[in-house]
Amino acid sequence: MQDRRRSTPRTDRILADTRLREAASRLGHSLVKEAVVAALDRCRAGEVMPSDVPSVALASLPAAATKLRRVVNATGVIVHTNLGRAPLSVAAVEALSVASGATDVELDLVTGHRGRRGRSALAALSAAVPTAGGVHVVNNGAAALALVTGALARGRDVVVARGEMVEIGDGFRIPELIESMGATLREVGTTNRVRVSDYASAVDEETGFVLKVHPSNFVVTGFHSTVTVAELAALPVPLVADIGSGLLGPHPRLPAEPDAATSLMAGADLVTASGDKLLGGPQCGLLLGRADLVDFLRRHPLARAMRVDKLTLAALEATLKGPLPPVAEALASSPGELFDRAEQICAALSDALPTSAVSSTAAVGGGGAPGVEIPSAAVTLPAAAAEPLRLGEVPVVGRVERGRLLLDLIAVPPADDALLVEAIRRAAKSLRS
Repeated sequence: MQDRRRSTPRTDRILADTRLREAASRLGHSLVKEAVVAALDRCRAGEVMPSDVPSVALASLPAAATKLRRVVNATGVIVHTNLGRAPLSVAAVEALSVASGATDVELDLVTGHRGRRGRSALAALSAAVPTAGGVHVVNNGAAALALVTGALARGRDVVVARGEMVEIGDGFRIPELIESMGATLREVGTTNRVRVSDYASAVDEETGFVLKVHPSNFVVTGFHSTVTVAELAALPVPLVADIGSGLLGPHPRLPAEPDAATSLMAGADLVTASGDKLLGGPQCGLLLGRADLVDFLRRHPLARAMRVDKLTLAALEATLKGPLPPVAEALASSPGELFDRAEQICAALSDALPTSAVSSTAAVGGGGAPGVEIPSAAVTLPAAAAEPLRLGEVPVVGRVERGRLLLDLIAVPPADDALLVEAIRRAAKSLRS
C-alpha cells in the first residue's frame, strides 16, 4: 500500500486554492503561507489527509491579521490595564473606520489650506470641559506630564508632596519621569502629612511649578493630611494637577475622585489626565487649563514627539460626542439588573455544570478611585473552569475567590451574555473530557 505522505501536495498548489487566495487578500500572504506550511507538515507526519490540507490550513487562520485576541472582561475591574483599559464605544469604533483612510485631519476643506490638526476633537474636549481655557492631546497621560515638565521646569524645581511620589503599573514612577525631563524634585512634608506652609517655604525663583498628584492604586488612612488644589492655587507659581483617571466632571458614584472641571474651577493652571480610563476613550493624554500655557505647550518641540494620530483623534471625538462609552455604562449599571442577568445565565447552564448567581463587589481599576467598592453581580463556577475559559475560542477572564470562579458582569455588555453561556458550555465539556 502506497504511503499517503508521498501524495503531499506542493505548497504553491495549496496556495492557489480559491479560499486561501481570498484569505490572503484579507490577512496577507505570509500569514496564509505559514498556515499552509504547518498543514503540510502535519500531512507529511500522517496526521492530515492530502485532500484535507486546504481545509486544515483555512481552519487554523486567525480572524484578523493580529495576534491580539478579543477577551470578555469578567474580572469585575471596569478599567483593566492588562486587558487594554477602556473598551471603545460603538461610535468610537465607527470613527476609527472613517479615520482609517484619507481624512481632513489637518486640512480645511473650505479654504483648501492647512487647518489645525484634530480641531473637531479638540473642540469636543473644550465643550466637555468649559472651564478649560485651552486643551491639547498627546499620546498618553505620562506624556502629558512629561511635556509640562519639559516645557515649564527643565533646569528648575518641581515642588511635590512626599506622599504623592507615586508608583503605578509596571514600575512606572512619577518622580523618575519628572527627573528624566531635566527638572529637580523638591519634596515637601512627610509621607503622611503635608501643609500649605511646607509648599510656601519651598517655592522660590527656581520653582517651575507645584505638582498636585492624585494617588493611584492606594488609599492613605489614619493620621494624615493633604493640601487642596484651592489652597495651592494661592501660591505665586503655576499649579499642575495630575488627576490621572481622566474624569472630566464630578461622578455621583465616585465622590472622592478628582475631576478636571472641579480642579480647574478650584484654581489649577493645568490639569493632566489619561483618556483611556474613566473618560472611556482611546489611549491618550489630556492637557487642559490656561489658554496661554496650553498654547505654549502645544508649540513646544516636545509636543511633536508626543503627537497623536488621526485614529486617536477620531475615537476621542466620538467618545466625547457619542453615546455613553462602556466604562460610563458600567459605572451607571444597576446591581439588581446585573443580578437578573446572572440568574438568566445560570438558568441557561442548568444542564452544563453547577452555577449560581451571587452579589459581588467590582472596582474601577486603572488607577482610578482606589478603594471604592461598586456593587455588582456575578456567576460562580468551579475554580477549575478558569483555565479552559481563559484558553477558549473567545477567552473569558474572571477572578477566583475562596475556591470559586466569579464571572462578574459589570464590565460584560448584555449583548455578550449568549457568548458567555456558550464559552461556559465549552469549558464544561473540556472539564468532563
